[in-house]
Amino acid sequence: MTATGTACAEAGLLPAEDIARAVGHYFTGAAQARPWSVESGLDWDLADANRLSEGERSAVQFITLIEDHLQGYFSLYTENFPVDGSVPPEVYAHNRELYHFTIRWAYEEDTHARALTRYQLASGMGDEASVREQLIVPGQARFELPYTHPVQFFAYALIQEKATQIYYQQLRAVTNDPVLTQVLTRLSPDEARHFTFMADIVTSYLRACGDAVVEPVREVVAGFRMPLSDTIRGYWRWALKIADTADYDHTDAYDHLIKVINRAVDTPRGERVDSLLGFIDSLKVSGRTGTGVRGGSPPAGW
Repeated sequence: MTATGTACAEAGLLPAEDIARAVGHYFTGAAQARPWSVESGLDWDLADANRLSEGERSAVQFITLIEDHLQGYFSLYTENFPVDGSVPPEVYAHNRELYHFTIRWAYEEDTHARALTRYQLASGMGDEASVREQLIVPGQARFELPYTHPVQFFAYALIQEKATQIYYQQLRAVTNDPVLTQVLTRLSPDEARHFTFMADIVTSYLRACGDAVVEPVREVVAGFRMPLSDTIRGYWRWALKIADTADYDHTDAYDHLIKVINRAVDTPRGERVDSLLGFIDSLKVSGRTGTGVRGGSPPAGW
């Protein structure tokens, strides 16, 4: 391991200026994005759930639950990257730069939740009371990730954001309701920008730390499950149903992780990096050919 890698393994955090650079790139991309509003950006009167198959309805309900758990995701970042007096000044500086992104990211994810909820109401999928009620139990569940290295939170989000973007694209391709198509069209670019930010951070870690972050990233990929997989009752059956509806497999996101690693690490790569790439590729293949839910086998008794 290099001296830089040793220091990185001990400190765990990138320099604040690296975070600031990635945040700046993110806001530059966001400024160029087409603005839209849940309240006025779509013709909700045209929404019609009768145009949807049972699987598409189920998919809308599912992704609404995932997006609506924003408070859990936000808490995860504020607890692990606090912006208060509990951390040393240099850590605060790092976390404060990250917070600029976290706040904007939270706003955009909350907008997604409101748009999907609004679609359910406008299309006739449910009334306000029933739609709100279905969000309560998953929303109250605590979202936790068993990670100890900062890079792991970004590696997890990299996969999750790309997987979500891919699913929105796949669902958009099969739906016959133009309003749902418009909703998914608005959401997908946001997820793409979130992925790009996470990819920037993971790239910086790989360049600064090298082998020191290989094992932490490997742990993320080895144990990856989408949010709320251990919280939503019947999650794995539901996941299988929506996967069949839109031909979705979250391991499709692994191709993008592999590209990030290849771009970040100089050639020739070390054995540990090559081992990580081979491991990710093997999971990608087994996820598509194994039994159970595509992209990951369900727990026993699912």
